[in-house]
Amino acid sequence: MSISLSSLILLPIWINMAQIQQGGPDEKEKTTALKDLLSRIDLDELMKKDEPPLDFPDTLEGFEYAFNEKGQLRHIKTGEPFVFNYREDLHRWNQKRYEALGEIITKYVYELLEKDCNLKKISIPVDATESEPKSFIFMSEDALTNPQKLMVLIHGSGVVRAGQWARRLIINEDLDSGTQIPFIKRAVAEGYGVIVLNPNENYIEVEKPKIHVQSSSDSSDEPAEKRERKDKVSKETKKRRDFYEKYRNPQREKEMMQLYIRDVQRHLTSTWNGRWKNNYFSSSLILACTCQSPSIPEIPGILSLCFGGFCSENGSPEEHAIYVWDHFIAQAAAENVFFVAHSYGGLAFVELMIQREADVKNKVTAVALTDSVHNVWHQEAGKTIREWMRENCCNWVSSSEPLDTSVESMLPDCPRVSADRQTLDCGKTCKIASYAKETEQFKEQQQEWI
Repeated sequence: MSISLSSLILLPIWINMAQIQQGGPDEKEKTTALKDLLSRIDLDELMKKDEPPLDFPDTLEGFEYAFNEKGQLRHIKTGEPFVFNYREDLHRWNQKRYEALGEIITKYVYELLEKDCNLKKISIPVDATESEPKSFIFMSEDALTNPQKLMVLIHGSGVVRAGQWARRLIINEDLDSGTQIPFIKRAVAEGYGVIVLNPNENYIEVEKPKIHVQSSSDSSDEPAEKRERKDKVSKETKKRRDFYEKYRNPQREKEMMQLYIRDVQRHLTSTWNGRWKNNYFSSSLILACTCQSPSIPEIPGILSLCFGGFCSENGSPEEHAIYVWDHFIAQAAAENVFFVAHSYGGLAFVELMIQREADVKNKVTAVALTDSVHNVWHQEAGKTIREWMRENCCNWVSSSEPLDTSVESMLPDCPRVSADRQTLDCGKTCKIASYAKETEQFKEQQQEWI
């Protein structure tokens, strides 16, 4: 009986929907809006309204965590490792909490690079004005003056920043496993100058400006009935938008957008009289300004971030590597430069090699890669580059084979040898440093023979 009653209750709704679908343009527009709303709402979206506020601490102490003497992240009160599922059945909230903690750890690692490793934070571009957006790298005091050897570190893609190999390992294992700090300390102890690249720090985040829609014509002369219809449509549109927004963004989160540093000046005109609109370029959301409507209050604030130019040639990891090479590594006094590149960092090095082949061959002694994702075919590396990589590069890849066992590769570039996950995560400092040292000794012997 209940099923029959439910059917009777829903029957008028079905009939109404059918009538709307057969109606005029206004009814079809309502149907389209309803379908769009239903298609956008999924289980995760509906669960947002039951989430606690996304208001997280901005310090480790606020999270009640700290790194102990072994470099392990532990709860201050319980001594337990980090717990991801802090609240059951709230995966999105737990992920946001994890990301907030990750941002704090990034700043913490930056501090360690300066305090524990005695590296200097260097802003780029080198000729940046005070008001323009900037990136930065870290260097040892003797990075440009050490006459013998220089070590350059490049991390992979994703959320990691300078000084990190993997955020996950920092949080779940320890600092030695997830950061470059042990490697840096050993390199310094063995007489290397050090440069730590920061290839993922290539954009700034700003709050997405709200678009203020203004009528392009004066409606004061319109008939009263027409104005009333417009007002009614506007109110209904706002009601539908607010209804959808309640599910899409119940936490009232700020909508952020990434402005890739090198693109800022290219896509912002010098005038403040314009209309902000979304424009997709290079697979990223940027701001574009077109002179079509009155001044928008948000424009001066955004332009103040970008005034004075843009962070040229630092809009991607590849461009970052080339910029640091041109302005720092190429100017270094070291006769032998060694690269250590993980994952996407290997691709960035190969691109550097393609763009600066002669200079790299003249200055770089050896390159140690770990799980590099480079591809000499897709990157169109020439024959001479592939030959140089076979002689001067080695790629340690994840494998079940014993350490340093040769691993077959379909690509005609550098040798690939095995390294289990623990070795890649925790043993980079030992094996790669020994590889660089052996290569350096080989070069010295070769010079003696000559």
